Amino acid sequence: MANVNVKRVKSSEIEFKDKLVSIQRVTKVTKGGRTFSFSAIVVVGNENGVVGYGLGKAKEVTTAIAKGIDDAKKNLIKVPILHGTVPHEQTGKYSGALVFLKPAAHGTGVIAGGAMRAVLESVGVTDVLAKSKGSSNPHSVVKATIDALIHMKDPLTVAQLRGISLNRVFNG
Repeated sequence: MANVNVKRVKSSEIEFKDKLVSIQRVTKVTKGGRTFSFSAIVVVGNENGVVGYGLGKAKEVTTAIAKGIDDAKKNLIKVPILHGTVPHEQTGKYSGALVFLKPAAHGTGVIAGGAMRAVLESVGVTDVLAKSKGSSNPHSVVKATIDALIHMKDPLTVAQLRGISLNRVFNG
């Protein structure tokens, strides 16, 4: 996450929609028997370029989800979106999960699997081609997708960095 174009966002001034990615029942075996608790991965976003993910753990499902939402609102990032899709191809990696995002024409829809779909829809992407390779663990796939989105570059920023016009960025 130590990237220059990562823009942290404050959660107070934005209305968010949350999506539950996955929920697991975890067991701790003690001398007195088994203790069950729940782990929930939640993605929040305003469907306009801001997204965050969080992990909540508790003895009850609803409490775990609430904790996950609170955690997600603390880890928000701003992502450049261009005409409802991502600006360019990008790969993201976290642990064993590797994801690939590719811009798509208008009307394509979100072509992505479970955990990736939740992140991409929360950020506001409407057309994208995506592939998840390697681990299918929802924790890792969500973090790899966020990693790919963090490394997305806005065309206007690229033009300013290179000192060229916006047209030359697209036309080479």
